[in-house]
Amino acid sequence: MIRDDDKKPDLLIGRNAVTEALKSDREIDTLILIRNNNNPALSRLASMAKEKGAVVKEVDSKKLDFMCGGANHQGVAAYVAAHEYASVEDIFAYAEEKGEAPFIVVCDEIEDPHNLGAIIRTAECAGVHGVIIPKRRSASLNFTVGKTSAGALEYMRVARVSNLASTIDELKEKGCWVYGADMDGTDYKKTDFSGAVVLVIGSEGKGIGKLIRQKCDAIVSLPMKGNINSLNASVAAGILMYEVSCGR
Repeated sequence: MIRDDDKKPDLLIGRNAVTEALKSDREIDTLILIRNNNNPALSRLASMAKEKGAVVKEVDSKKLDFMCGGANHQGVAAYVAAHEYASVEDIFAYAEEKGEAPFIVVCDEIEDPHNLGAIIRTAECAGVHGVIIPKRRSASLNFTVGKTSAGALEYMRVARVSNLASTIDELKEKGCWVYGADMDGTDYKKTDFSGAVVLVIGSEGKGIGKLIRQKCDAIVSLPMKGNINSLNASVAAGILMYEVSCGR
């Protein structure tokens, strides 16, 4: 999701800047193109971005003008990732290196970069080996996420995957038990989190998606004693991460 308040120093503007970044080893997070363009040069940039695993999005001219602060963008801009993405294999290798059962947090469409940054910060403190996010409908490793993580992004392995459901199947094949956080589940205090754990945190508004929920081995809940029935995603994630961590 592109937010108007995320116009940060990680935005590259114009064809030359974007082209050179794509040719280099810099991690391109998202390529932004002007909508309905028929320019072959922009099409080539889109192809290059896709080859590097970047997300390609189209916006109208007014939106792109606003994002670029009136600069001459030539129909293209790009967000550079605040940190290089890892792979799921990197996460398992790190757990093996530490001699520990894998502990992974999956963020199912967490769109607020402040929430994602806060989750990464707590994950690093709680001994999580890696965080997995989807390519689409999710905050990415932009400037805001890096800043909110308060430095934790430098140490946390974050993998970005095309198909979250398939990735969860792969995690289960590797021996992980998948626990989804949702209001209609078993009290987290009554759950045994020993062994290889994958903790799924749902989006701010909708929670865990239906398909992802079906793939969870168990659904765990936090008791709500007040008048509202849910916590901020990063707060709920923090409580559950430390429950898992303390039980290992």
